[in-house]
Amino acid sequence: MNALTLPTRKAEEWRYSDLDALAAIWPLPAPERIDVAAGEISRHHLLQDAADGAAAVHDYVITVADGARCDFHVLNVGGKLGRVTFTVTLGKGAHFELNGAIIGGGDQVLEIITSVTHAQPDATSGQTIRSILGQRATGSYLGSINVARDAQRTDAFQSVKAMLLDRTATANAKPELEIYADDVKCAHGATVGELDRQALFYMASRGMDPATAKTLLLKAFVAGVFDDVADEAVKDRLEAAALAKLEALV
Repeated sequence: MNALTLPTRKAEEWRYSDLDALAAIWPLPAPERIDVAAGEISRHHLLQDAADGAAAVHDYVITVADGARCDFHVLNVGGKLGRVTFTVTLGKGAHFELNGAIIGGGDQVLEIITSVTHAQPDATSGQTIRSILGQRATGSYLGSINVARDAQRTDAFQSVKAMLLDRTATANAKPELEIYADDVKCAHGATVGELDRQALFYMASRGMDPATAKTLLLKAFVAGVFDDVADEAVKDRLEAAALAKLEALV
């Protein structure tokens, strides 16, 4: 596709997107590059909280050299369209860890798109995505793990879970594995569900109002996403933004 040509839904990575919102900011700037040198550790975070009605697209191209590690935390909550993409290449013995949360309501379209390539042996990667969607929001995770022929002893996983607060909300989850090596450990799983009615009934029977009960359950659902953020100030900011969004939904 030409860089100046607006994509269509025929392209798999744009199938669930809001192309009308995208048109307002097209063409997109070049992706942000992150290069992690051999043996180094690099930590990054993104709070995508664009204004109501706006479109925001954040593209990252990440190269993790031999023996290096890159950790990335994402909270995707803002804008009419909020899209975050990662294209990652791992060297020998490298590691990439992505922990992300999508929380949306109204008519929002929020997306996390990943492509992680294990190009060399002994690399590891983990992707954990949690989505909470209400009203008419659409949340999508499309992620691929690609293991090259020589990338023996790869160890990679994708864990994708979504919670729908309303039957009119939509969660799309498409984890994919493309494996050409034969000595690997790769796993993926995706689930979409609703709040536990028995838990809500139990909390109500103890005198808790419905909004507080829902908020507590939803906080627990996404809590683990930000547990390992090293910078306490960053962790507090991400958790506060997530809580504010949850309270607005319930």
